[in-house]
Amino acid sequence: MSTLANCGKCMKYGFFSPSLMKSFKPFRRSQMASVNGRYCVWNHCVQSLFLVGYPCYVLRYRDFKAEAGWLFGRGEQGLDASSEHSESANEDILLFFFQLDLATRVQYALNMEEYDIAKQLRNKLTEVEAEVINQQLSKRGLSSKSEAQDKALSIITLRSNLQKAIENEDYALAAELRNEISKLEAESLAASAKALAYKNVQFAFRLGQKVRHKVFGYRAVIVGMDPVCCESTSWMENAQVKKLSRGSAQPFYQVLVDVRADPNILVAYVAEDNLVIPDQPDMERFDHPYISFLFYGMDAAGDFIPIKQLREKYNRPRHEVPNDED
Repeated sequence: MSTLANCGKCMKYGFFSPSLMKSFKPFRRSQMASVNGRYCVWNHCVQSLFLVGYPCYVLRYRDFKAEAGWLFGRGEQGLDASSEHSESANEDILLFFFQLDLATRVQYALNMEEYDIAKQLRNKLTEVEAEVINQQLSKRGLSSKSEAQDKALSIITLRSNLQKAIENEDYALAAELRNEISKLEAESLAASAKALAYKNVQFAFRLGQKVRHKVFGYRAVIVGMDPVCCESTSWMENAQVKKLSRGSAQPFYQVLVDVRADPNILVAYVAEDNLVIPDQPDMERFDHPYISFLFYGMDAAGDFIPIKQLREKYNRPRHEVPNDED
């Protein structure tokens, strides 16, 4: 894997240097673009350009998009595939890639006995790892459990204050406290339910599995999963999540969309209700710039084998292809 960094301040190319790392921050917003036949990740935070060594499907299949447009027709509710495009899911994947890349560079610097550079890279990696851990805790429902506990403690305090207000015949204050207690009780119940959903979730699909969208028909590969929808309210409204049979209270998956069909979606966030496993093993070619750093390759059934770090990120076991031999 080759990576080229271009810093807007120092205009230095090649491996990350100390001067570049001083201003480098984790990805916040990113885009994929085509430059000189390669995919690029543009980091708005530091004006840095990363050229990732994968073939550029945008240029190659630009004319093919119209031919494959039928795959992305509108559904019964007037939606098209772009409604499920997720920039936050894309950023999550890029942050994961950035974490892997930094870890590799730390080891390379140590091997070359560049200890000062290794220390700076290690510090940056620690920041990125902390951000990733916070995201994982939130998605695993641990933050919801903690939120429910905090609200329960607040309710106990408010009830004590309510009793004092009643004893002092301060009924206006008592009414305000009752309203606040009712609000916190509802929020605590919702947080507890969310934490329980995260704890008891069972996923129908696994990392690296090839799937097909029930409505739009495109081929995709699972690269991430959440017990419930973790997107913003505006995204859910645009995707009309409430109209799904299980709404937002079902597993949602980060999926890579085959760029030969549409190079503009890249990453979609799809409800479990909208995905289906192909009837026959899908051995056809699947093109996407993220495949090479998320998977080792394909297994005998045509699905992709996730790298160890990706399995660890989602705490998923290694999948063994069943042996059909008698």
